[in-house]
Amino acid sequence: MNFEARKIEFVQEFLKLQSEEAVSRLENILKKEKSTLDNLGLESMTEGELNKRVDQSEADFENNRFKSSSELLAKYE
Repeated sequence: MNFEARKIEFVQEFLKLQSEEAVSRLENILKKEKSTLDNLGLESMTEGELNKRVDQSEADFENNRFKSSSELLAKYE
């Protein structure tokens, strides 16, 4: 099941909830998650943006425009 299908299934199950307590708990989880993402300064990417970034990363790797993990570790030792 892909991500979009999982979200739709989640929303469908959420709409079936009859417990106000369960809805409140899920609201709190959502608020905490949004707050965490806001604090990290992360923004959502579209699928196209993500694919463009992957393509650029693969091109960088093919053209030796990268650093190995040992090079990065040496920089911070």
